[in-house]
Amino acid sequence: MDVPPVVLDRTSGRPLSVQLADALRAAAAGGVLRSGDRLPSTRELAAALRVSRTVTSAAYDQLLAEGWAAGRRGSGTYVVGAAPAGPAVSAPRPPSPSGARPTVDLRAGTPCLEVLDRGAWRRAWRAAGDLPPDGGPEAAGDPGFQLAVTEHLLRHRGLAASPSDVLATAGTSAAVAEVARLLPPGSRVGLEDPGYQRAAGALRAAGVQVVPCPVDDDGLVVDDLPVGLAAVYCTPAHQFPLGRRLSASRRVALVARARAEGWWVLEDDYDGELRYDVAPLPLLAALGPDVVVHLGTSSKVVSPTLGVGWLVAPPSLRADLLAARTATGTRPARAGQRVFAALAASGDLARHLRRLRRELAERRALVVGALAGAGVPAEGDPAGAHVLVPLPGRDAEEAAVADAAARGIVVDGLGRHWAGPEPHRPAAGLVLGFAAPSRAELTQSLPVLTTLLATVLRATPGRS
Repeated sequence: MDVPPVVLDRTSGRPLSVQLADALRAAAAGGVLRSGDRLPSTRELAAALRVSRTVTSAAYDQLLAEGWAAGRRGSGTYVVGAAPAGPAVSAPRPPSPSGARPTVDLRAGTPCLEVLDRGAWRRAWRAAGDLPPDGGPEAAGDPGFQLAVTEHLLRHRGLAASPSDVLATAGTSAAVAEVARLLPPGSRVGLEDPGYQRAAGALRAAGVQVVPCPVDDDGLVVDDLPVGLAAVYCTPAHQFPLGRRLSASRRVALVARARAEGWWVLEDDYDGELRYDVAPLPLLAALGPDVVVHLGTSSKVVSPTLGVGWLVAPPSLRADLLAARTATGTRPARAGQRVFAALAASGDLARHLRRLRRELAERRALVVGALAGAGVPAEGDPAGAHVLVPLPGRDAEEAAVADAAARGIVVDGLGRHWAGPEPHRPAAGLVLGFAAPSRAELTQSLPVLTTLLATVLRATPGRS
């Protein structure tokens, strides 16, 4: 490490070596030096403090004798003692309910990290680190990443694109914001209701008006879209949060309306790789490459640590996005792009996706089976990492969320995913995710959750 801050008083009667040892000991006790930190050599420290090497050697000898430091042959001297100067005082913890369990997170939107091969993860980071650092910005993204995404889209989503068609993004919400900033201020953008509220927030932050649009069991109701829109945001492969897919006829109708009325379709394919029972329908981008902006992300299939996604847009819009990035200097970081590309090049990404689909299919069966055994319904396509548990009203939803929290289980109510006003929110329920916890945590929490949901349903007037 660098030379720690040390002040020596040469007018004092105390030996400089004692002062130095005291200063280093105080630095360790105060957290300036931490256990495992390598101290400068006695020669380096003597030169920095303008003292003789005898002074620094004597100080180090004292710290070694006291056990505050340890020497490693051929490596140097390291801090090994970093105890606080006074008695440690821990912050008081809030009291937990009697019999409370450790918190288990059953909200949607978190990847299943339990199946991620940590060896493959480390190899990808090392491979990314072997590449030379960048000397300048690259607005479109890392070329290796663009190639990897092209292969990924073709293999897993059936979308034929060239590397030059792909723009790297910082994730889906960031991409939505980028597109929205190109729209005239005050433009109206349709959003599924209920829908992804981070997308709604990105749109509003970019200065456009969000228009809630209804969905049903076949996805976005295209015939009910209002006129005068500049774009429509949707999740056709696995509608979030209801878990349905947009029907084939509505896909065709949506592309046709976008062409006829001159607006963009923002296709968020946030977990399109994770269909493990139902064959995927063609992407909107394959049906209407002239009007569809295809958005993907690594956050749900690998980890948000990468902070990377991708966008495939019509040429005119892609050119405008690149021009805006160049003018403002904004661009997604390339580190995560290079790690994703390394995962893909080694074959580890494809192997991970196969493991992930198997694991999530088994988890979904576990969840749906436990709910059915307790007489609790579950809805949604066999895909992704969440199901919808419908409940008879907002009171039942709020009771279920509160009762689960009291038992150490965090669940997500459907209520927060609506954008329209309260009177126009016809459905209530839980958006139940099953990717975040370990398999053991999921198995242990399901009996608790299903029991309380059955109790909530029995307590609802008009329910048996």
